[in-house]
Amino acid sequence: MFLSRFPRLSPQILHLSRIRASLPVNHLRMSSDNSVPAEAAIAKLTETEQKNPKTVSEEQWKNVLSPEAFHITRKAGTEPKFSGKYDKFFKSGKYNCICCGAELFVSDDKYNSGCGWPAFSKSVEGDKNIIRIPDNSYGYERTEVRCKQCNAHLGHVFDDGPKETGERYCINSVAISFAEKKSE
Repeated sequence: MFLSRFPRLSPQILHLSRIRASLPVNHLRMSSDNSVPAEAAIAKLTETEQKNPKTVSEEQWKNVLSPEAFHITRKAGTEPKFSGKYDKFFKSGKYNCICCGAELFVSDDKYNSGCGWPAFSKSVEGDKNIIRIPDNSYGYERTEVRCKQCNAHLGHVFDDGPKETGERYCINSVAISFAEKKSE
């Protein structure tokens, strides 16, 4: 029964998802000496790659991201419903791309849609850092959203959102990081 809900995921991934759902998640890989956070590993990329993340090779992303984050952001994967750390998370701040750090969403636009993934009514500054791509991979039309800066797969946008925008950005927690709003 459980496997039929996620036909594209292998049993090994589903098993890991159930285990990891209850654990703190770090979607960035440690550097080769396992002592430096991934932000520092990203900083080790060339200056050109840092300025234009679209030039970063697939192999380099594999070295910087966890296997799960690589699968979702670089291979257009989807995390299982209700497994992401930001689904029921409502602190004040902003949500950035896990790959390149581009600001994508703010907490003021996040709401509980009940879909099982973090939901936002709009992206930052009218899709400033988002691109929309038609997606017919499941036999019906939907719209994929990707980071404009590095082309990371984030999730999908649907037209069943709140009245204000009518849109629901359904985003994989693995594809984003959260930066808490600093108290003034």
